[in-house]
Amino acid sequence: MLSLQSGFRSGMGMRISAVVIAAVAVWTIAGAAWAKTVAVSADRLLDVATGRYIDKPLVMIVDGRIAAVAHQGDKVPAGASRVDLPGVTLLPGLIDMHVHLTHSPLYGGYNRYQFSDAFWTVIAVRHARDTLDAGFTTVRNVGSAFYGDVGLREAIDAGFVPGPRVVAAAYNFGAIGGHCDNDYFPPSMDEKNPFAINSPDEARASVRKLRKYGADVIKICATGGVFSRGDQPGAQQMTYEEMKAAVDEAHMSGMKVAAHAHGASGIRDAIRAGVDTIEHASLVDDEGIRLAVQHGTYFGMDIYNTDYTQAEGRKNGVLAANIQKDKDIGDIQRENFRKALKAGVKMIFSTDAGIYPHGANAKQFAVMVRYGATPLQAIQSATIIAAEALDRAKDVGQATPGHFGDLVGVKGDPLVDVTVLQHPVFVMKGGDVVKGVP
Repeated sequence: MLSLQSGFRSGMGMRISAVVIAAVAVWTIAGAAWAKTVAVSADRLLDVATGRYIDKPLVMIVDGRIAAVAHQGDKVPAGASRVDLPGVTLLPGLIDMHVHLTHSPLYGGYNRYQFSDAFWTVIAVRHARDTLDAGFTTVRNVGSAFYGDVGLREAIDAGFVPGPRVVAAAYNFGAIGGHCDNDYFPPSMDEKNPFAINSPDEARASVRKLRKYGADVIKICATGGVFSRGDQPGAQQMTYEEMKAAVDEAHMSGMKVAAHAHGASGIRDAIRAGVDTIEHASLVDDEGIRLAVQHGTYFGMDIYNTDYTQAEGRKNGVLAANIQKDKDIGDIQRENFRKALKAGVKMIFSTDAGIYPHGANAKQFAVMVRYGATPLQAIQSATIIAAEALDRAKDVGQATPGHFGDLVGVKGDPLVDVTVLQHPVFVMKGGDVVKGVP
């Protein structure tokens, strides 16, 4: 039987219907030796779609996919592996929609340039493991030079290194001289992002090249940024026409588009251009919120990481101007998160990991709750809503038949105390235990 352990890319990953899954389960129960079957039991399982608990579940996983959610005491096929987790609450594997696995917060500003280019891909292996151990079995990596995230995805899928499923953007790009260009050096060094654009046609060409070399998703930079040099987060940097060209080209080939956008005008134009997710959305105005609701655009608002950057950024070499920009924008972004959530904007769990240490992703849940989300809403942003935004709802985001056997186990009740998600005691990806072997 074909293995289902590998990841997916560009909507072309292997999928199996619930009917086939059920058939495989029957074959396994009948004693077929070729199907790897795992039975996982725990105190309860959270149905993230309804917010209800299933008591004493028995999750049957066949060749990496969930075949059934039964109850303890039901028949387990002969030869199945057993994983018993007394006192544990299970959830589906979590999804972070905005990470940078080839970045480290320990080297800010010019400190990062003490290393060779290949250094960042190598340390991404450690970051991937830390992220997986934290319970995040799927991530969207929205920006990596030299195709580091593409190579990491390939190594994980081939089984050489442990890590989450990676949806890779490779290079992000925006206007020449903008946030996604290299703006730390003088003209004599001629440093630049090879995909930076100066017209709609160049935007189309960049999308085509990125897809050719392995990108799963496109990330554009519509506005200035916090950690770039010499610009302001609120300033629009790509024209509507340039964004529309990038989006149309990506959508034509079945790819989603994420837009880095702090400023209000850039957010509005990105939504009108058809961007699928707005990253940061810090300075969004009422019209931007209205447009997001109208168009069904997702917001990924990284409202935890300011705590880290304000405490540790200067020590790590982040430039004083960037520390100030981060401080100026942090509280505004958090209040706009509250406003957008209340208005009904669809929220995805996006943390900007790499700005803070990888593996601390779940710290954002508590900040989301502090600024107006219920624990269930926060959890849904990292499960069913994120899966929908990825166009992977048949694969990830729920622990129901047909989905990958991705499970996270915690002690306590995450619907009462969402901070328990910061300390998973068990992680499973595709039916394989990666943390917390009983």
